[in-house]
Amino acid sequence: MLKVPVAESVGMILCHDITRIIPGCEKGRAFRKGQMLTKEDVPKLRDLGKEHIYVWENSPDLVHEDEAAMLLARLVAGPGLNWDEPNQGKVSLRAFYDGILKVRGDRLSHLNNLDGVVLATIHNNRVVTKDQLVAGTRVIPLTIQRQILDEAEEICSAAEPLLTVKPFQPLSVGIITTGNEICSGRIKDGFTNVVSNKVTSFGAQLFGHVTLPDDSNLIANEIRRMISEGAEMVILTGGMSVDPDDVTPTGIKATGADVVSYGAPVLPGSMFMLAYLGQVPICGLPGCVMYNKTTVFDLMLPRIFTGERLTKSDIVALGHGGLCEECQVCRYPACAFGKATGI
Repeated sequence: MLKVPVAESVGMILCHDITRIIPGCEKGRAFRKGQMLTKEDVPKLRDLGKEHIYVWENSPDLVHEDEAAMLLARLVAGPGLNWDEPNQGKVSLRAFYDGILKVRGDRLSHLNNLDGVVLATIHNNRVVTKDQLVAGTRVIPLTIQRQILDEAEEICSAAEPLLTVKPFQPLSVGIITTGNEICSGRIKDGFTNVVSNKVTSFGAQLFGHVTLPDDSNLIANEIRRMISEGAEMVILTGGMSVDPDDVTPTGIKATGADVVSYGAPVLPGSMFMLAYLGQVPICGLPGCVMYNKTTVFDLMLPRIFTGERLTKSDIVALGHGGLCEECQVCRYPACAFGKATGI
């Protein structure tokens, strides 16, 4: 790359895009990389505040910003991602299908610690849709040393890609509503429609719905029956509080399931329960799911539907970002709820 006065640039090849900005009106490319400059371009460049420009000078040790950005995109992108062509030195990465974006935060930090390398992403575990912009990469100078890109390749060479979109799986979901007041007909079931709508948005097939009284043995037997007959996820609604009459947690434990957590550092939704009977997740939902638009259930569902087996540490990590601000107009998932950098 060679710096030359604009007046001496006629006939030379521009090695970078030049942007025109009109405040409040326009931001776009005025000159493109690879363009041969003419006499008529000289005053236009000066109108953009350019007294010098950079023309391409081949060097085996340097990589142009467009080529470098494309290389970085290919290095960081795992399954479920594709990328756009370079635009003014930046390459955008987009989701190839609906799913959850997984970001390896430690390696993201390591990569961004390299001189001149930039990779910006949306949050880890964010639900994304097909063609959604999820990351962007570029290098800061117009050229970058090849050695730095070699270091970037080393950082990205681990078995798990730095960025991945995990697709949702169409699980077969059984729903059990518990409570004497619902079973007797004194109170109308307000849970099932809410839960059904949430799970079907991830492609779930409803295995069945059963209403049971507050009897831990009946609850345990129904969970086992659903799983033995093919349910791939079981959700229990009602009876998750510390009230002695609420026996749903006891019923879940009575199945012999491995209880991951009874309680979560998330508000609303702190009485959430997660267990696994074999490979099948069992979720005990607190009452807030019925009347709060966004709860811990909305944080758990997407990850369960990608086939991820959640651990106690996964749930504990939700405490940072686990407070819903209960905005008057809910913007979830485009908000801070359930999101923290570095996890």
